[in-house]
Amino acid sequence: MQATILHNPRCSKSRQALGLLQDAGADVTVVDYLKTPPTRDDLARLCALAGIAPRDALRKDAPAVADDDAALDLMARDPATIERPWVETATGALIARPPERVRELL
Repeated sequence: MQATILHNPRCSKSRQALGLLQDAGADVTVVDYLKTPPTRDDLARLCALAGIAPRDALRKDAPAVADDDAALDLMARDPATIERPWVETATGALIARPPERVRELL
């Protein structure tokens, strides 16, 4: 199984999600999203695939935004505001919080 994780190596939840994917035998593409940020279109696609509003993909401590377009703009401009970790497989995409949620995609 192929999987992609938008990963922050300093985040324990992100490390746990990556470990669960690796333990399941997934072929994981790791994207350090702070160094290689997703585009606004990438973020919109992930949110649509996960069935969530872009505002729900913002970290809880991110600045308040007026609407989903503003959320996408903020996350594209400042990737530190993106909730993590994002995991995508052929099954779908989700924010792996708690990390055990990755099992929904395996």
